[in-house]
Formats: sequence, C-alpha cells, structure tokens
Amino acid sequence: MSPLTKPRRATGLALAAARLAPVLLGALLCSIAGTAQANDSTAQLAAGGLVLTKSDAIEMRSEDLEISRSAVKVRYLFVNTTDREVVSRVAFPLPPVGGRAFFEVDIAIPVDSPDNFLGFETRVDGKPVKMEIEQKAMAGTLDRTAWLRAQAIPLAPHLGPAQEALERLSPARRAEAIKLGLIDPDGYPAWTLETTYHWLQRFPAGVPVSVEHRYRPSVGGNTGTLLGSDQEPETVRNYCVEPSLLATLRRAEASEVIYSEAWLDYILVTGGNWKKPIGKFRLVVDKERPEDLVSFCGQGVRKIGPTRLEMTKTNWRPERDLSILFLDRRTGE
Repeated sequence: MSPLTKPRRATGLALAAARLAPVLLGALLCSIAGTAQANDSTAQLAAGGLVLTKSDAIEMRSEDLEISRSAVKVRYLFVNTTDREVVSRVAFPLPPVGGRAFFEVDIAIPVDSPDNFLGFETRVDGKPVKMEIEQKAMAGTLDRTAWLRAQAIPLAPHLGPAQEALERLSPARRAEAIKLGLIDPDGYPAWTLETTYHWLQRFPAGVPVSVEHRYRPSVGGNTGTLLGSDQEPETVRNYCVEPSLLATLRRAEASEVIYSEAWLDYILVTGGNWKKPIGKFRLVVDKERPEDLVSFCGQGVRKIGPTRLEMTKTNWRPERDLSILFLDRRTGE
C-alpha cells in the first residue's frame, strides 16, 4: 500500500456530500465527495468523524478509528490544557441529501430515516449524549425550510412522502414552489436537506474527555470488477492496489471465482483542522470476511488478524482523505 497522500478517485459522477464533522465553537466544515461508476453501481456518501476548530484550549490527544462496511466507530480523547473550564457547542452535520444528482444515481442510504439516515449516535465518557437537531431545506444558497413546513411538506427530499406532498399542491402553490427552486423541471424535489446534530459540551480544565461515536457508513458498490485486467488503471492508482492483489484476481477469474467491488470513503482531513497534530492516531480497517480482499492508501499498514489491518501514527496531521476498496468474493454462477 502506498502513502495516504495519494489523490482520491475522480472518475464518474461527483455527488454532493459533507464531512460528518462535529465542530467546536460553531464552525461547520463542508466537502464534496462520493462517486458513481456505472449504471449497475451504487454511489456512496463520504463521511468522517469529529473535528474541533483550531483552539488554544483543547487538544486531541488520541483518535482511534475502526472502519468496516457494517460500522464506523471512532473514539477521541480531548484535553482542555487551560486552567479554566471551557463550554462549547459541538455540532455534527450529516451529509446533505437531495438535488438532481440524487435522483439520477442510486445512492447508498443505510437507514430509512428522514433525519438520521446513518444511524449516528455518540457518547461522552461512556454516557449517551442528548442532542438537538436542526434541519434546513436549501434551494441553492437560500433557506426554504419555513415555506415547506408551512405547506406540510416533509423535509427529506429523497423519501416518498416529500414527492407525494408536492403532487398534492394546488396549481398556484406548485407554481410558487417552482419559482422558489423547490421543484425541478421533471417534478422532483429540488432542494438539499442539511441536517445537524448539536449539543453543549463541557471540557473541565486538565481533565481528559472521551468522546465516542458510531454510525453505519454509506457504502457504494458494483456487481463485479475489472481489476486484474488492463482496464482499471485509475482504480489501481487511487486505491493503491498492489500487484499481488491483482495477481490474486487474475487467478480467481481463471478459477471462475468472481469478486464484486464495494467503496467506502472517510474524510480524514478534518483532523488536520487543528492547532497541534493528533497525538496518537490508530486506524483499523476490517474486511469482515477472511476470503474478501481490501486495498487503500497508507503507510506502515500491517495485518493484525484474519480480517483486520492496522495503521498507527504519532503527532500526525492528515493531508488526504481515505478511500477504501473492498472486494467481495463470490462463486461464479
């Protein structure tokens, strides 16, 4: 596997996604990620973990990140290095959903929920956090939440009830919705829903605070793979696929063993938005089944179990995001 500073995949249709990035002191950072590759594929939404704005008071002493196709689990240890308590609002924005591209491509949504489609949950020092939720329906740069609520239109544009409510609008209201940019020319919801969880967090002076969160990732995929042939050089490059893995795929094809692709993106660079580097960073990628294959860009990666790979860093500042390629082994039909 090659350095994590390799560029990410840029093929296919770029889809809007945001860092899953809780932000201290009110700064919410956004990014664009997520990709589709073919008509029979499913696109993923990139997600990430906690981030604090640059602060002279709070340090991230450690980050322990575990990623599989079933779950993303992150544990942080923060320390307030000042001599007084710091109280700040921590925010966690989910990836935005909606927009034209959302209806043109099959997007992997793991949980059928209008406001928590990744099943996000968090704990502080082992105790569940009671969070508030804020949702905004954005038509371009304009907030149209109040108009939609006044018409009793559900805010989640990717779910059926929103479309059904739009179809029940009177001709006058429908014309108004079109003028406001809430309905596209084909009659689909045109707004993007931005969902943010937030809570007030106390950081006592000099006392370590453990923050853990987990969610189900949005995992894209394809029914097969062209890796092992000469047709996917960009995939080889962007996932740092080693020659030994390609040789395994060629042997598998000769034996009528088929692999399908799964893609998972995780936004690491939010950890770089920090006065000091992360003290201790640990990444574990779990492919979950010994017969499956996995590839991603990283340095010092080692195998620690039948399905688990580990990478550790000290005083580390991420410079690129993480894209993981899983190859699911299945018997040919």
